[in-house]
Formats: sequence, C-alpha cells, structure tokens
Amino acid sequence: MTMTQAPTENAPYTGADALCDTLLAGGVEVCFANPGTSEMHFVAALDRRPRMRCILGLFEGVVTGAADGYARMTDKPAVTLLHCGPGLANGLANLHNARRARSPIVNVVGDHATHHRAYDAPLTSDVEGLARPMSHWVRSTASAATVAQDAAEAIRTARTAPGKIATLILPADAAWSETSPGLPPLPAPPPAEVSAAMVADAAAAIRSGRRTVLLLTGRALRAPALATAERIGRATGVRLLAQQSNGRIERGAGRVAVERVPYPLDGAIATFRDVEQVILVGAAAPVAFFAYPGRPSSPLPDGCRVLTLAEPEDDLPGALDALADALGVGSGGQPLIQRLDRPAMIDGALTPDSIAAAVGALMPEGAILCDEALTSGRRLFELTRGAPPHDVLALTGGSIGIGLPLATGAAVACPDRKVIALQADGSGMYTAQALWTQAREGLDVVTIVFANRSYAILRNEYRSVGAGEPGRNADRLFDLVDPVIDWTGLARSMGVEAARAEDAGTFADRLSAAFRRKGPFLIEAVM
Repeated sequence: MTMTQAPTENAPYTGADALCDTLLAGGVEVCFANPGTSEMHFVAALDRRPRMRCILGLFEGVVTGAADGYARMTDKPAVTLLHCGPGLANGLANLHNARRARSPIVNVVGDHATHHRAYDAPLTSDVEGLARPMSHWVRSTASAATVAQDAAEAIRTARTAPGKIATLILPADAAWSETSPGLPPLPAPPPAEVSAAMVADAAAAIRSGRRTVLLLTGRALRAPALATAERIGRATGVRLLAQQSNGRIERGAGRVAVERVPYPLDGAIATFRDVEQVILVGAAAPVAFFAYPGRPSSPLPDGCRVLTLAEPEDDLPGALDALADALGVGSGGQPLIQRLDRPAMIDGALTPDSIAAAVGALMPEGAILCDEALTSGRRLFELTRGAPPHDVLALTGGSIGIGLPLATGAAVACPDRKVIALQADGSGMYTAQALWTQAREGLDVVTIVFANRSYAILRNEYRSVGAGEPGRNADRLFDLVDPVIDWTGLARSMGVEAARAEDAGTFADRLSAAFRRKGPFLIEAVM
C-alpha cells in the first residue's frame, strides 16, 4: 500500500500529512480532538482528508473517554489529538480507565518545535513523563522523516491484543516540515495461542473435583466465547464469573448469563466463600477495590488455588475452545441461554431500583449500556439480565467521569444502536461537556442522571473504612446541594433536549418517549 497526498494544489507534503495518511492506511478513521497552536499543521492535514471523521471534545477527558468507548465497540483504535503536556494531563484519568479496559487507542500529543524547547515557554513540560504511566508505548518523533514509521509503530502497538495505549508526541516542526510519502502501517501480531501446558493444568484442576470458578474478562465475555464457557461449566460443574470491572459484556436474552464479582468486599467474600480454586481467563485475581482496616485485601479464602488458563494477550475464545477439547466437552447441543424476561415496572417513588427496572422493561434490542451509575446502579445488572440482547460497558479503572464520554464514543462507533448512559450525578460533572459533543454530532444517546445530589459512594466508604458517621465538614464534602445542580438546564444549554422526573411513572413515560426518538436526550431522575 502506498500513501498518497490528498490533492491540494502546490501544497508541500509534510510530516502532518504523513501522519494522517499512515493513520488512515492503518484503519484509524476517527479523530477525537481538542487541539491547540502546536497541532495546527496536523489540523490542516486533517482538513485535507475528509475520510477522517474529526470530532471536537470541549475537555480532554471527553476526548480520551470517547476514544475508549469507540474502541470497546469497534475493537480498533481511534486517534486522540491533545495539546501539549497539560492537555494530555487533562485526559489521563480516562486513559487510565481505557488502559484497564484494554482498549486500543493512538494518542497524538502536540509539543513545541524542537528548537523552541530550550526557551522554557509556558507550556513546556515532560510530555513523555506524563504519558508513560497510562501508555504501553511512548515516543517523541524526531523529525518529519520519521513520522510515518513512528505512527505505524503506534498503530501496531495499539492493535496488539488485547488492546494497548500508544502515545506519539509530535513536535510542531516535525508536523510542518516537508517529507516524502512512504511506509505502509506495520501489521499487528495476532493474539497469542494459549500454552498447551496451561490448558492441561486447568483441565487437570477441573477434573480434581474441587469447587472451581472460571473467572472471565475481555473477549471471553463475548457471546460465542460465553457459550463455550457455559458448555464447560454445565459438563463439569465449574461456576462462571466475570471479573468485577469489564470493558464489555455481551448479555441479555438469547445469550449466556454471567454474573460479576461484587464490588462490596463482603459480597465478594461471600461469592468465593466455598471456592477451592479459581482459573483465570484473561482476568486478574480478585482483589478488594480499597484496603479497609482489619479486612483482607483478597476476597479469596485461605488456601484457594489460583491458576491461569490464559493471559490477557492470549486468544481467550481459543483458550476456552482448547479447554473444552481437553475436557472432552463436545460442541453439540445448545448452551443454556437467558430467556427474554423483562422485569416488572416499579410504581411510586423514584429509586435506583425503579429506574433500573424501567430500563430493563423498556430498553430496545441492541442497546449499549454505559454504566457509571455507581452506588445507584447496584441492582442494574440483575434487573436488565432478561432484557433483549445488549452490551454493557463499565467503569474499569475506578476513575470517575467516564460515563458520558464513553457513551459518546460508543454512539460514534454504532450509530444504528441506542446508547444508554447511566450516569451518577457527581461523576457526571467531571465530563459534562460530552453532552455538547453529543448534540453537535447528533448522537443517539439517552442519558439518565441518577440525581441523588451527593457523592453517595463516599458516604458509604467513610463508614466502611471505620471513620464513623460524617459530621458537618465531611457532609459538605459529600453532598451536592446548596446549590442544587440543574441537569436539565445544563443539558439544554449544550443543545441536548432534557426533562426531569421525580416519580417512577413520570420517569417511565420520559424513558419510553426517549427510546422512540433519535438523537441525544437527557432525563434527570431526582431521587
């Protein structure tokens, strides 16, 4: 494949052109951006290439979170465009979540021209140092001549299973200097085949008859792989679980139902109380989200054996197939799948349960649930189990402010599917600017704001760590009143239609109407 410049009369071919052409040749066709002066030549090159869809985010956390949502639904990277070190720093929290979700992303971070760095201009910073903790690969390109090679390696890294974060730092002079078209993208290696020894060990452990959990994540939570896991579980008595936080789960009617490890430590301990061994399929061994005085860091009982069937970079569906073969579990017969079983609506007061029940009762087939409901969403998984087939994208790294950007990226990736953002009000304020992007792009997102007007999770954690009951100072750090946030007014100011609901019946009516229409809509659910 040969890269060619978009036809522009008398225009020189620059490093920025080489970067754009390499991205497009590598299948990167969406750019989530918040650019500045150092990136203007890259913006000009994007302007010459209408194949690249450019989407503006008004805050860098929206840009990186949207790239995460896009990657989770397409299994391929978008590119982010960020302005120097501080712009990257603004996006790091959601890059942390993306890294934990194992989402492929290519970041392009502009920087001062190389000759300008010595003058210590105000935006000068250690961009590589900022990028490294949230990236698997970091490089500051040396010149226009190396841009294409560096970009190709960034794409290859991002596409390496199970998905990685690659950050390319682009000095302004590397963008504006002339170069020659050339190098095609480097192919990404396929997922690694699972070790035969690990398959044999896992099969032997299951045959031992010990009480066993098969702990799944990543592509082991897609429908075909879950069907294989279910056959293994039904034939051997092994129990299936998803790890606590997962980038994407395919679930609902017609698919194998799988539960998650609970977030509360007591629930996780109870889940594993009688378990004698855990076999990891791309997953990490379960751990408490935080340390609590006098409580264990691991919910696993003493003596519980932990084995690895497959590492995250392995072919997880292939690993399950290999395990099924090793156990003599045939491919015949239908897996035990979830039947369509919508929950009953709950009348009366508007509560987290009545909201979740309405979502489960009314959501359309093929919906994408982006879940950052936090404490208000504890029963959401249960009450949507029997809904029509859908995907759930969760908060993976614990860094709040992902929900609205995640939904934005998912809607860009899947314009024909209804996206439902389940958003706690406190964390929603971190990246509320995503609503503006949804309006500008006409994205089909229904946002439900769980307006309990507090950081309710912090009240719970305050007690859980043994700090007692919150007093006046602590209360003022946990509540979101005085003044109350007007989510409907906020949404409308950004071009998103919005309505408020204060009882279950009104909420159900609003939600049903929102599901019947196209485009962004927000419901403030006041609890």
